[in-house]
Amino acid sequence: MSSAPEAQNQEPNQEPPKETNAEQKPEEKEAQEEEKDAAKEEVKVEEKEEKTEEKKEEKKKEEEEEKDKKKKNEQKKEEKKESWKDFIYNPRTGEFLGRTASSWGLIFLFYLIFYGFLAGMFILTIWVMLQTLDDAVPRHQDLLASPGLVFRPHAVEISYNRSDPTKYNPYVQQLHDLLQQYNDSIQEGNDLCLVGEYTDQDDQPKKKVCQFKRSNLRQCSGLPDTSFGYAEGQPCVIIKLNRVIGLKPEGDPYINCTAKRNTPLQMIYFPPEGRLDKMFFPYYGKIAHPDYVQPLVAVKLLLTKEDYNVEQTVECKVEGSNLRNSDERDKYLGRVTFRLKEEELRWILLRRWEQIRKESRLMVPRAALIPQNSSHLLRRRKRVPTDGAASCSHPLKILSPQTQEKNGPE
Repeated sequence: MSSAPEAQNQEPNQEPPKETNAEQKPEEKEAQEEEKDAAKEEVKVEEKEEKTEEKKEEKKKEEEEEKDKKKKNEQKKEEKKESWKDFIYNPRTGEFLGRTASSWGLIFLFYLIFYGFLAGMFILTIWVMLQTLDDAVPRHQDLLASPGLVFRPHAVEISYNRSDPTKYNPYVQQLHDLLQQYNDSIQEGNDLCLVGEYTDQDDQPKKKVCQFKRSNLRQCSGLPDTSFGYAEGQPCVIIKLNRVIGLKPEGDPYINCTAKRNTPLQMIYFPPEGRLDKMFFPYYGKIAHPDYVQPLVAVKLLLTKEDYNVEQTVECKVEGSNLRNSDERDKYLGRVTFRLKEEELRWILLRRWEQIRKESRLMVPRAALIPQNSSHLLRRRKRVPTDGAASCSHPLKILSPQTQEKNGPE
């Protein structure tokens, strides 16, 4: 029973505090909100202060870095100046170009020994190689076993006019120069060798030279006829075989020339039949055989009037032996080809007339260009009048239409 009234007494006593708490809640909320706002503002202020401090620190760092860079740059410049000077000569260490005197001495000693060894090896190998060589005969010959042919006078095309010595004098001079060493006075000092036999001299230290006299070429020797037949329209050409050390052609070699045309061209050979005698073989080289003269073959071309003003292509080959003369890869192996053209005065004048006629376009007769002193070229001279003009009476004189009209016919 007593517990019930106590409970009733307690209940009314507890209600008033509930009411006060309810009244106090909004105030507390406002206070809390104010505190929160104040805390936020403090935080913001602190953040701002921190940011400003960070910025200040960054600026300080940047300034310090710039200062460090400047210092480093200055130090580098100073170091470069000092390093360049120190590289040439460093007075502290006594180094010259980065090395001390002892270091330079060791390097020079090393390279002196190294390059001295290389030079010794090179000299030794050259000396050993020279012991295997012969001064007179090459150990390895890269020349072909079959020699080539050459002709003189040397020219792409032998073109001349027999009535004009200035045209063929260069050819004649080449032949005279070639035959100087074949003069009889010089060749008489050489030895007489056996005809048709090889002149073997392997065991003889001094090699003898067989005679080949210029007079053996007869009409093409330049002795009876100093123009070698060019003045008379029957020129000479000299063929010779190239030198090959140790060459011994088998059989009886000779030179044979043919003209590349339908009808044969008459020729005369000196020596007879164009023979290359065996006594001039073998050849032992310039050192062992300094005065050696190789055999020659002269070919005289017997041109006729029908052959004038026509280009003649002549091919000469070495035949009668084992020497090659038909290799398509080498057109000069054992053979040679040359071209020759002899021009007649009349044809030269007529060709000149055609050129002048084209340039002037005047209908002047061809006979006007033939000189008066060339009557031997024409059987008789005719005057051929042109339409409204007379033929020219003076050689190489062309009258203009105005002068022709003034003068009238002769």
